[in-house]
Amino acid sequence: VQLVESGGGLVQPGGSLRLSCAASGFTFSSYYMSWVRQAPGKGLEWVSDIDSSGGSTYYADSVKGRFTISRDNAKNTLYLRIHSLEHEDTALDYCARRTPYIGGYQYSWGQGNQVTISS
Repeated sequence: VQLVESGGGLVQPGGSLRLSCAASGFTFSSYYMSWVRQAPGKGLEWVSDIDSSGGSTYYADSVKGRFTISRDNAKNTLYLRIHSLEHEDTALDYCARRTPYIGGYQYSWGQGNQVTISS
């Protein structure tokens, strides 16, 4: 399993960006995928999930309305578009493959992609 995030960087408040996650080493179209982030000095925060077809999406209340998760199964790529960026969005963003496991889920992670919001 290989997940490679890209698209982060330094962005001004109020701006937008799109994160990408290129997947390889597994059948991408068969798996739920997730975005998770970690702000400086804080724990992991689940952000969003998308089902294997892209037909169903789920968001944390803290990002609902500003974040849009999507996927292109033909390109084996997961996306996260973020609008109206806030200082609180500064974080290391990870994409992850979600796999059902005993009593819950198992995740395979990318290396993370830094997003910094600053004027």
